[in-house]
Amino acid sequence: MSTAIISAPTSSLRRTTIVAGAVGAAAATLAAATMRAAGVDLAVHGRIPLAAAFAQLTLAGAVLGGLLVAFLNRRSTLPQRRFIQIAVALTALSCLAPAAGGDDVASKIGLIAIHLLAAAIIAPVLARHTTR
Repeated sequence: MSTAIISAPTSSLRRTTIVAGAVGAAAATLAAATMRAAGVDLAVHGRIPLAAAFAQLTLAGAVLGGLLVAFLNRRSTLPQRRFIQIAVALTALSCLAPAAGGDDVASKIGLIAIHLLAAAIIAPVLARHTTR
C-alpha cells in the first residue's frame, strides 16, 4: 500500500514533465520557425540550428527540471522555493550563451526570447509538483 502512495506522485511528476516538455518544445520550435519566417536567422557563431534542436534541448531541459523537482522533494525542507530559485538562476544562465554567441542583435533577442518562452511554460508547471 505504501508503494502506491510513493509511486503515484513520481508517476504524476513523470507525466507532467513529459507533457510540459512537449508543450515547451512545440512552442520553442514554433517560435523559431516564426522568427525564421520573419527573416531572423537565429545563427550562433555562424551556424543556424536545426528546428529539431530547439525541441530536443527544450525537452532535455524539462527532464532536468523534473529530476530537480524529484531531488528537491526528497532532500529539501523548502522544495518549491529552492526549485524557483534554481530555475530562475539556470534560465538566466541559459540566456548568456545566445547573448554572447548570437551573430546579430535579432538572433540574440530571438534566441533569448525562445529560452524565456520555454522556461515560462515549463518551470511553473514543475514548481506545482514540489511538496510542502
